[in-house]
Parts: sequence; C-alpha cells; structure tokens
Amino acid sequence: MPQRPSSLSLAPTPGVDFTALRNFAALRGQLRVSLTPHCNFQCWFCHNEGDVPPPEAKRNAHQRPRDRHFDADDYLRTIRALMGSGLKRVHFTGGEPLTSRWARPVLTQLPTPEPDSSYTLITNGFLVRRNQAWLAQTPLDKVKVSLHYFSDETLREIARVRHGIDVVLDGIEAAREAVGRVELNTLLQRQNEHEITAILDYALEQRLPLQLIELVDTDYNLSNSSSAVPADGVIRYLRSLTSDEHTEIAGVGQGRRVFRIDGIEIDVIHSNLGRHHVGQCGTCPLRTRCVEGFWALRVDHGGGLQPCLLRDDLRKDLREHLDDPNSLTAAVAHHIAAFTEGTL
Repeated sequence: MPQRPSSLSLAPTPGVDFTALRNFAALRGQLRVSLTPHCNFQCWFCHNEGDVPPPEAKRNAHQRPRDRHFDADDYLRTIRALMGSGLKRVHFTGGEPLTSRWARPVLTQLPTPEPDSSYTLITNGFLVRRNQAWLAQTPLDKVKVSLHYFSDETLREIARVRHGIDVVLDGIEAAREAVGRVELNTLLQRQNEHEITAILDYALEQRLPLQLIELVDTDYNLSNSSSAVPADGVIRYLRSLTSDEHTEIAGVGQGRRVFRIDGIEIDVIHSNLGRHHVGQCGTCPLRTRCVEGFWALRVDHGGGLQPCLLRDDLRKDLREHLDDPNSLTAAVAHHIAAFTEGTL
C-alpha cells in the first residue's frame, strides 16, 4: 500500500482569493465525494448527489447518469488538493460507494488527516461485511449507515430489494468491527412512520447515534412528496424521553435539534431551523424549494464539482486542473467565491 503523505498543506497561490473557500471550511462545510452514481438499492427518495438516481435511471432509459471520467488517482489528487486548501470533513457517497471499483483504492490510500479532519463513509450497509477486511485498513473515522426501515417488508417497499433487513443489521455490526464509530441516519417518511420508535429503540440499545431527517425535495422525488413526514411528532416523542435538548444552527446546512438519551445523541434535522444561503441564492429560481442552502461541495465521478444540489448548471469541471494541485485549488476557490458573491 502506498505511504500516505503526512502533510496536506499547499503553498499559497499568488493572486487567488481563498476567503470564501476557507470560510466555508471554517463553518464545517463538507466535501462529499461521490464514487459512483450506481446503487444496489432503489430508494424512491434518492437525489444521488445531483446525478440521476438509480430508480429514475431504471424507470426511464433516457435518463442516464453522467459519463465516468474520474479514476482512483483523480479522486485522490482532488481530495489531497482540496484538503490542502482547508477543507476538513470528507464524506464518501454514491449511489452506494461500496459498489464502486474505486472504493478500495481510494479509501485505502487517503492522505493522513490532520487532527481536526475526518473521513466518513456513507453506506446502506449491504456490502460492508464482504468488504470488512480492507475497510479495517483505511483511515476512516466513521461509517454512517442509512437505516430507513426495520423490517423485511418496509425495506422491500422503500429500497425495492429482495433480501431482508438482517443483511443491513449485520452490515452495521461489521462496520463497528472494522472502523469502530458507526452512526445511523433515517429519513422520516410515511413508509417507515410505524417503525421510527423501533429504529430509535435499536439505536439506544446498540448505543449508536441516530440522525432523523426531514425529506429534501428534488426534481426526482417531487411526485412522492406526499410521503414526507414532518419531524414534529418525533420531537414530541423524544421530549417525553429526555429533557436534555439543545438546538444547533451555527455553521452550514440545516439546523438540528439535539437530544441526549442515556449518553446517546439523537438529532433531528429540522427544516425550520435555518440554513446558510449565499449570494447566488438571492436570485435563484429554486430558492423557494431549497431548505439546505450552501453546506457541501460535491465531487462526482464525471470530474465535476457542484456547490448546490439543485443546480447542476453551476457545476465546475475539474479535469483540466488535475495535474497541478495549486491550479485545482485556485479554480475551486474562484468558483466558490463567485458562487458566494452571486456572479456565476
């Protein structure tokens, strides 16, 4: 295995204003690296980090994900450069990232993180057990498992798969064995409303932090928006279990209500707690539908960087800058500055 570089810092590039990018990093903005648009699940609500979601691609032959242009080395160059420019929180997503041929070479060759940096794998859990051995050799700090179901029937209804929930639960245990720190996230929806308390009980019994999330509308799930469940009911239930509650609205993204029950953190992503809008959002025709604001930079398998989930027209092609990390970070810094100033 190649030796990881011990330092990520890049030499400053003269004449480039990194203020917007570094402010975003200081607010704990995420770098979300999508290793593939493909997934072994077909969840109806999937936004696929701004690419065509798997169920839409399966339903409509004219809707295909972007062509793949990045390989493992391209991902690693981009990650090193952007972490060197100040980004601290890197999340690996898909589709399902463990279906990607680049998952192992990327995750096992990540640069050694700084003390305040972190690497998180977001997965549906199904493939963790078979990849457990090499996952244990990565510098991942955390595995975040999407647990939107707690029975075979609900899993099949939401994810449209044939296997049962035991495979997902075993994947959670495999992730704990390989990485140690595991968190769960659950999207609140009509299909799983009857299982939310069971998921919560499981999280508390297993001593796993849990995040309960309100649905974010995208073009691909608008036809099912009636399935969205507000968080008010689950908040009332959590308040019946504990008085240890506080609200966090600092930084980027949606605000969250944080509950602590027997030392376990349960947080609720609540759309009415504010968001981080920037200059480009001021005239955005999609702002009325946007409940997140600017909270993540998404790098995709096509070689693009996208600062907004709903606006793929604001995507930046990084491929011409890959041979020079200073050129790459300068291009990203310029793009983010223009985005925050509203001049893209």
